[in-house]
Amino acid sequence: MTLPIPAIDLRDGKVVRLYKGDYARQTTFAFEPEALAARYADEGAEWLHVVDLDGARSGRFENLATVAGIASSGRLRVQAGGGVRNEDGVLRLLEAGVHRVVVGSVAMRDPKTVASWIARYGAERIVLALDTRFLDGEWRLPSAGWTAYEARTLDELLPLYEAAGARHLLCTDIDRDGTMSGPNVALYRHLGSLAPSMAVQASGGVRSLDDIAALALQGTAGVILGRALLEGAFSLSDAFAVAEKANASC
Repeated sequence: MTLPIPAIDLRDGKVVRLYKGDYARQTTFAFEPEALAARYADEGAEWLHVVDLDGARSGRFENLATVAGIASSGRLRVQAGGGVRNEDGVLRLLEAGVHRVVVGSVAMRDPKTVASWIARYGAERIVLALDTRFLDGEWRLPSAGWTAYEARTLDELLPLYEAAGARHLLCTDIDRDGTMSGPNVALYRHLGSLAPSMAVQASGGVRSLDDIAALALQGTAGVILGRALLEGAFSLSDAFAVAEKANASC
């Protein structure tokens, strides 16, 4: 079953979107984060995906008060990340009311440590964010706010996590992120064959209801919706209706 998940990216306390992960190509939206989260809840959202873009670069979760405010409303289950580099970061987010902690850079650099978090807190509390870019015939893994590349490739790392019992994977094709150019359906097909037991959340490029249907038919567990919702390409309620129809046909 595919679930649409609205996303809020935070920078300096504001709702923003980057173009292909480039901090110099930012669009700032005139929404207050907690009010936007409440609107998504009103429109039927069950989950909200939150990224601390400041923390993704600094390694310190810098928008924690905003995330805690959204989580404390109790209207949405929140998965949040950006800046989680150690177990203290995991605990701070869980204590703030986050249901799932999203780990990216540390998941790429230190799979042994992240596997221990999965064992300690449970596979339902950790989301691996293995965002990727296709370079020289391989799915490479940029980290630290997508500013540096790790040695392992996606194909090398993901089976290690599947063997460790990881359940949730969020994967963004960085070259589609914020572009509204369509998602990379082939990437998610590849992930389905590479790690069939994992629940994959697709992110990057979604521009239309047809894109949501295509990802649902591919078997993705979630579809992250960012710029398309912020710019009014379609409504969240329509996204749920399309996903439900596609789920029924699978």
